[in-house]
Amino acid sequence: MPNTSHARACGIDFGTSNSTVGWLRPGQATLLALEDGKPTLPSVVFFNAEENSVSFGRAGLREYLDGYEGRLMRSLKSLLGSSLIDGRTEVQGSVVVFRDLLTRFIATIKSRAEAQGGRAFEQAVLGRPVFFVDNNAAADRVAEETLGDIARAVGLKEVSFQYEPIAAAFQYETSLAHEEVVLVADIGGGTSDFSIVRLSPARAKVTERWSDVLANGGVHIGGTDFDKQLSLATAMPLLGFRSRLTSGRDVPNGIYYDLATWHTINSAYSRQVWTDQQRLAVDAMEPECFTRLLALIRERAGHWLAHQVEQAKIALSNHDSANLPLDRFAPGEQKTLTRIELELASEMLVKKVEIAVSQILRDAGLPAGGIDTVFFTGGSSGIPLLRRRIAALLPQARVVEGDLFGSIGAGLAVDAARRYG
Repeated sequence: MPNTSHARACGIDFGTSNSTVGWLRPGQATLLALEDGKPTLPSVVFFNAEENSVSFGRAGLREYLDGYEGRLMRSLKSLLGSSLIDGRTEVQGSVVVFRDLLTRFIATIKSRAEAQGGRAFEQAVLGRPVFFVDNNAAADRVAEETLGDIARAVGLKEVSFQYEPIAAAFQYETSLAHEEVVLVADIGGGTSDFSIVRLSPARAKVTERWSDVLANGGVHIGGTDFDKQLSLATAMPLLGFRSRLTSGRDVPNGIYYDLATWHTINSAYSRQVWTDQQRLAVDAMEPECFTRLLALIRERAGHWLAHQVEQAKIALSNHDSANLPLDRFAPGEQKTLTRIELELASEMLVKKVEIAVSQILRDAGLPAGGIDTVFFTGGSSGIPLLRRRIAALLPQARVVEGDLFGSIGAGLAVDAARRYG
């Protein structure tokens, strides 16, 4: 007999960097453990060529960083809404269709959640960014339809969607004693999403909440973009970015942008790229940089370096400096990064986020003083410059930090219980 005090449906937050599943059960944690007793499953797939196996999450990242030969794939969510979703790639001599890869990952999320919950899930509310694709309603609609098709393909019979910042608002609402107008700032791995929502204990009991949503907005900027800019500013110059050839020409920069972007790193390992970079190394004015670059390509250490840049960015959210190790391809070498370097590299991105917040205030028809609380969630909302600049736009609002990685999944669980019982 099913436990009728438990919700029928779950909430699934398929994130660019991490994924979670929430399920409302009285007296128990809302988020289900998906890996190693933790509620987050990093959105990572590793095809291990040596073991002829496929690993997900921390296990996949660990195998890659331990030096196993294979293919690492991250930021899978960014495929939604792009032409790549119906594309294919070669892995271990076999053709892999990107849509099938997403299906496999979401099936893994669902099966792990079911194993932890001790039951099958047939209904779910899925989180979605306010915009999968900026300024393209048709592509955005296709992205949601694709995610819905994938969810049904893995066994979910009833699927609905909720904007991720609104889901986070519902989770925050469970803690309120009185009404507030809240700006939810959800800065995730791939997008920065914002909602202005009227919340209260009384409103929490109502099934239909759209009248409480005063405005939604967002921009396609997230943690991976901050990683990219930090990499271009600090790591890529060590490999020859912005250097010159003896002819006086600039070194071509395409490979550096590929290495600084998670989903294009593998393109740096082609035979043609190796040949081109060897030829350029002969005429390099900074040959030591090309020595590092060629070693990185030979060792296929691009994802490793991207991971080190990401870890340095995270460290710089709490410290004034952080070490960037290079030893995978340059033994004994490292570089010290500073928070000032991160902030200078991030300035353009932060400005775009500020513009998005100002726009959502206009859309809601509210002055800055009309916001009671700014609720931060999403792993990248911890970037100090970003948080300071958003808070500065709303100086009278109090600042609350939610569970940076779990608020959305928990809020989707609240919404799922409201919708499906």
